[in-house]
Amino acid sequence: MPQPRLRFAPSPTGMLHIGGVRTALFNWLWARKTGGTFVLRIEDTDRERSTPENEAIILRDLRWLGLDWDEGPDTGGAFGPYRQMERLPLYREYADKLIAAGAAYRCYCTKEELDAAREALKKDNPKQQFRYPGTCRDRKSPTDRPSVVRLRAPSDGAVAYRDLVFGEVTTPNSAQQDVVLVRSDGIPLYNFGCVVDDLTMGITLVARGRDHMINTPLQLLLYTALGRTPPAFAHLPMMLAQDGQKLSKRHGAVSVAEYRDRGVPATALLNYLARFGWSFGDEEVFSVTDLVAKFDWERCGRGDGKFDLKKLGAIAFEHLKRPELTSDARYVELVTPFVEARGLEVRDRDLCQRAVPLIRQRAETLASAADWLDWVFRDPPAMDDKAQKKFLLPERAPHLRALAARLAELESFTTAEIERVAKAYLEETGAPIGEVAQPARVAVTGRAASPGLYEVMALLGRERTLERLERGAALAAPAT
Repeated sequence: MPQPRLRFAPSPTGMLHIGGVRTALFNWLWARKTGGTFVLRIEDTDRERSTPENEAIILRDLRWLGLDWDEGPDTGGAFGPYRQMERLPLYREYADKLIAAGAAYRCYCTKEELDAAREALKKDNPKQQFRYPGTCRDRKSPTDRPSVVRLRAPSDGAVAYRDLVFGEVTTPNSAQQDVVLVRSDGIPLYNFGCVVDDLTMGITLVARGRDHMINTPLQLLLYTALGRTPPAFAHLPMMLAQDGQKLSKRHGAVSVAEYRDRGVPATALLNYLARFGWSFGDEEVFSVTDLVAKFDWERCGRGDGKFDLKKLGAIAFEHLKRPELTSDARYVELVTPFVEARGLEVRDRDLCQRAVPLIRQRAETLASAADWLDWVFRDPPAMDDKAQKKFLLPERAPHLRALAARLAELESFTTAEIERVAKAYLEETGAPIGEVAQPARVAVTGRAASPGLYEVMALLGRERTLERLERGAALAAPAT
C-alpha cells in the first residue's frame, strides 16, 4: 500500500470558511494518524477573485488552527508547484494526451453559436436544461481559431465507485455531457485541474464535502480516459445553517478569523468541527491528540448537521475550563492578545498564570477571559457605576479602612491568612459579611462579581490590595 497522501485545495477568493476547515481537518487527521502526507494546494484559477492577500489569510488561519502541511506553496515539495496558475503547462500536456487518445477534442464553437443554441432550446422546451450538442465532435476547423477542450463523454454504461462514507455509488453515463475541460486561454476548469493535480501529486484519498459528489463521476471518467487508477473518495455530510440552508455569510460568522477574534480557542473550533460528520460514542470533548488517535472513516456519518453557536460556545468553555486541554501557561499565551486589546500590558506573565485558575470556571471565550482579568492589570480597576452606588456607601468606608489596617499587619499575605483576619474582624464587630466583603470586592476589583475575594487579594498582593481598599473607602466616604 502506498503511503497515504491527502490534500486540501482552497480557492483564494475570500476568507477561509469553516466548512473548508472541516474538510481540511478530516484530511489532516487521517494524514497524521497514518503517518501520511498532507498537501496544501492553492486553486487560484478564478483570476477575477483570487488574490495573494486572500492566500496569505488562508495560510495564516490554517497555521492558527495548527493544521500544518508537509507540502505547499510556501514549503515546496517534490510535486510542486502548488498553485494551479503555475501549473498551466501540465494541464496543456494532459489535455493533449486526452485529445490524442480520442477522449477529448477541440471545440471551436463561438459564444454566439452556443447562445443561439440555448435560445432555440428555450423556445422549444423552456424546462429542459441545455446540453452541448456535440457540434465539434467531428468538426474540422482551422487550428488558428480560438478553441476550448471538451471531454468526449460516453453515453452508455455507468461509473461506479465505493465511497468511504456513502458506500457504493453508481451514476449512469447518460448523465454526463461533453463538458469543457480547458478554456481557450489555457486555464483548466475545476474538474480537469483537480484530476491532473491529484494524479500528478500522487493523492491517494480525496475527502471533501458531499456537494462534490456530483463531480466525482466525471473525474473518474477522466482517470479512465488517462489510463490511471483513481484515488479513493470520501464525501462528508454538509454543514448547514439552522434554517437548513447551506451555511453562508447571511447566517452569521462563517470565517475562521471571526471565531478567532471572538476568542474561540483553535482547539475548541477543531473539536466542534470534527463532530460534524464524525462521532466517537457519546464523547463530545476532544483534544487534538485525541482526534488524531480516534479518527477513522468508519465512524463518519451521512447525515447533514446544523451549525450551532451555543454548542460551539459550550465546547469552547470546556477547552478553557479544563487544565488538561489548556494548561495555565498556554492559557496565558492565548489570552494575552485579548488583554492587550483592552489597552493593558501583561508584563508579569507569572501574575497572569496565577490568575488563570481563578477565572477558568467563568470565562467562556478568551475575550470574556480578558474581561475577567481586567482588574488584575488595570490600576486603579475600572469601577462599575452600579456596583459603586450599591455597595460603596458612606457607612461602609470605616469597614474598608479597618480591614485594610488589619491586613497591613499580616506577615504572610496568603489566602488563608487574609481569610482568617477577615473572619476575625467580622466576629469582633458583629458586622454582616455582606456589609464588609461585598464593598471590599467592589473596591478591589471594581465590580460586584469576581472570583473568591480572599484569593483575589492574595493574587494582587499586599500593596495593591491596601491601595484599592483605601481608594474604595475614599469613594464611599461622604463628600465634605
